[in-house]
Amino acid sequence: MRMRTIDNAQINIDIIDRLSPADVNDLCDATDAAIEAGGGFGWVTPPAREVLERYWKGVLVVPERHLLVVRIDGVVCGAAQLVEPSRHNEAQAFSAQLLACFIAPWARGHGAGRKLAETGEKLAIEMGYKVLQLDVRETQAAAIHLYESMGYRRWGTNPSYAIVEGKIIAGYFYSKAISPLRDLSA
Repeated sequence: MRMRTIDNAQINIDIIDRLSPADVNDLCDATDAAIEAGGGFGWVTPPAREVLERYWKGVLVVPERHLLVVRIDGVVCGAAQLVEPSRHNEAQAFSAQLLACFIAPWARGHGAGRKLAETGEKLAIEMGYKVLQLDVRETQAAAIHLYESMGYRRWGTNPSYAIVEGKIIAGYFYSKAISPLRDLSA
């Protein structure tokens, strides 16, 4: 893992459909660091490198998933996925999900997470979605604070959301109206 000093960093978000070998490497490094710091998205311990590489490359081939990559000074330090509902889910076709949103520990505290979430919201609005959904572990205090400060409302708790180091962890579910909602039956 690279240790970096970040002062007046340039933060960029890319919505990508291809990963260069360098980007795959940086993305896997950032993912490993985030998982080790307790911010995994389904993982509790970092998987084998080949598994991570396949995971990230696999995200790009799913038509309903859009990969957003955040870079600080050109180095990938995090990512998120905007996930569209199934084409067969007409009742929830207005709502997308922000999934697997993370920032590597070395890049936290500089606004990259907020910029990443805001970019996800803008993309969802451009795609015509009205609501964005997300979920987090109860232990992810910084992420919870960020989402609540951005207007996400907690609508539910799953008391048995995850098991981390043998302990049952709750999960929180959030939603945010990102475009005006109206009753279409009127």
